[in-house]
Formats: sequence, C-alpha cells, structure tokens
Amino acid sequence: MPVQTCRRIILRDRPAAAITATTFATETVPRPVPADGEALVEVFWLGIDATQRTWLNSGPTYIQPVDIGAVMRGSGVGRVIESRNPELPEGQWVYGELGWQEYAIARTGGLFGVNPVPPGIEPRHTLTVFGVSGLTAYIGVAEILRVAESDAVLVTGAAGSVGSLAGQIARLAGARVIGTVGSDRKTDWVRETARFDACLNYRTDDVRAGLRDFAPDGLTAVFDNIGGVLLERALDNLAVHARVALCGSISSGYTAEGYGTGPANYMQLAFRRARMEGFLFFDHAAMFPAALNRLAGWVSTGDLRWAEDIVDGLENAPAALQRLFDGSNLGKQLVRVRAAQ
Repeated sequence: MPVQTCRRIILRDRPAAAITATTFATETVPRPVPADGEALVEVFWLGIDATQRTWLNSGPTYIQPVDIGAVMRGSGVGRVIESRNPELPEGQWVYGELGWQEYAIARTGGLFGVNPVPPGIEPRHTLTVFGVSGLTAYIGVAEILRVAESDAVLVTGAAGSVGSLAGQIARLAGARVIGTVGSDRKTDWVRETARFDACLNYRTDDVRAGLRDFAPDGLTAVFDNIGGVLLERALDNLAVHARVALCGSISSGYTAEGYGTGPANYMQLAFRRARMEGFLFFDHAAMFPAALNRLAGWVSTGDLRWAEDIVDGLENAPAALQRLFDGSNLGKQLVRVRAAQ
C-alpha cells in the first residue's frame, strides 16, 4: 500500500515587506498518525487573517512568531477521519488552529485546540461570523466601545471581515455608522448590503470633510482596523469623551518596522478627553457564549450579513494573505483546501 502523504506550507524566509514567492515553501510529508488523546483532521477550509502577517516577523507580539521551517499557523475547519480521542469522533466537523496543511493532528482545549462545529451551523461559518471575526466585532462594539443609540460611529476597514460586522452590530445597537473603504465596489457593498448609514472611499473622497459632515459634533466611537492616516482623520474629528478601539493597523503592512509608527496628532485624545484602547478577543472568553447567542440571533433574522472572498488551493494561501494588504479582498478571506464530498 502506498504511503499516504500530506502537503503543508512552511515558513522559509521572514519577509521585510510584502509576502513574496520565497517567503513560504510547499513540502510533502507522510500523513501524520494520531497518538492517544489526538485526532487526525482532514482540512477543508483555512481562515486568513491580517494578524497572521505579524507572526512572520522575528519578534513576538501577543504570541510567539512562527519558526523558520515550521508549518504556517492559522485557523481552519476540517473533518475528523481518524481518532484516539472520544471527544473528537470520526466524522465530526471541527474548527480551530489547524495550520496551512492538508491534514492536522488535533487536540481539544486551549487556545490552539479544536472545538466541534455546533449542529446546524455551516462549518466554514465558524471562521467568519461565528469565529474570530464575529467575536472580535462583537466584543469591540459591545464591551470596549459600549456603543449606544446616541453614538456616531466610524469603522475603518468597513468591508473587511471584522469591520463589516462591527458596523452592523453598532447599527443594531441604534447608533449611526459611517465606514471607510478603498474602492467604489466596497463602498457600494457597505452601503447596500451591510447597510451602514454612510461610507467613504478614502482614495477618492475627502475623508476629513466627509466625517465632519456625518458627525458635526464629532465622532463618539471609532472602531479602527487600519491605523495610519485614517486613524489621524478620526482623531481630528473626535467628540469630547469619545472612545477609540484599536483592532488592527493594516496600513502598516504589519511589518516589523511598521509597528513603531503612531498617529502624529495623538494629543487630540487629551484635548477631547478621549480614551483609546487596544484589545484582543480571546481576553474576553467569558463573553463568548452570550456573544455567539446574539450573533446567531441576528444571523437567523437576516440582520447580520457578511461577504466571503474564496481562493482555491492550499498552494495559494500565501497569495490570499497578501490580498488583505493589497486591498483586493472583500469580506472574510478564505482558502478552500478541498471541496466537501
């Protein structure tokens, strides 16, 4: 019987800027065999998130970097095909940290374990609205910003997987919401599908004037995914006692050198007696059950919508990650490793 194999993508070189053809390598190894307490998962979907770019740098952030020669870290969805763990029976769909590979050894529990996909949920949606994207959006809006009906909210990166959900959740709380995006196609989607009150194309619109027109008395809450100039524009238009949630800084490219830059007008926070706070969703695990319950309710009533940008083929995962920084994708970036049988 021929040896069953597994393709996987490993980190070959740490990129200084954009991901290139030499950043990763694809290798073929024997298919792994689960030990006691483990299960073998056949990977069907990968979730691609901007934060993965931070793991390619040599220094740690909120987590250690991926080692040279190691399988690229990342979330995924798959089906158990062999198990030595009664909590992960064969045939069970699971989601969690599976990495960029065709087969993964999985364990339950912890930040890097896997969890069963709940009954009645499309498995890949655990990578979008019922996963990191949905939880981050909900926690940022409900817990960090505490958005209410009286708020005028700005969401930068409003067509992304997190930003698009954050803006809708803010609107469901009764707030008025404006977004910023980088193309007319995204502007139309944010206004018509995600149903923001307004949206600006930062490449062609006067963002400073647009924010002033939307919130003459200032923005009371900002959900920032982009950083850079767009964050500065937001700080220039804050209301007194405004709140700013820092979710990401895609404009930096998440390069090692990009971390050192900050808004030149940060003193607007002092002048407006405003608060700016960074957050990570996993620090709020106690909120997950309530958050998922709210998200499920909005999904069932059609009040929450999202887009998926699908790239086919494991070998195209590096290009899919770079799409997040080129502005090519709309919504959640996914890689389809294999079609469901």
